[in-house]
Amino acid sequence: QVQLVESGGGSVQPGGSLRLSCVASTSIFSVLTMGWYRQAPGKQRELVARSTPDGSTDYTDSVKGRFTISRDNAKNTVYLQMNSLKPEDTAVYYCNAQILTTTINSWGQGTQVTVSS
Repeated sequence: QVQLVESGGGSVQPGGSLRLSCVASTSIFSVLTMGWYRQAPGKQRELVARSTPDGSTDYTDSVKGRFTISRDNAKNTVYLQMNSLKPEDTAVYYCNAQILTTTINSWGQGTQVTVSS
């Protein structure tokens, strides 16, 4: 499995920005599908954004136009730039690494994002 370490969470006012980072300890980063998920209290974990090895990305509807996922294969790092944050974005954000159709599916420890005035 892949070890993932997230950073960049914190507290911000509505309308503010944060950038999350996730560093993967692996030699196969370039072939991993990297995703950011979030889980708010009392809710199921949901996919926020995903980056595939071929460079394509997709987002959940609620963050389109506000969040951007990107990856740096040379640094084994995936980022989530979050702009125009809303209170409903408050959650623990988790980094995920997987190779579809295989057993490789790893999670980071999570980082708290709180959006509040």
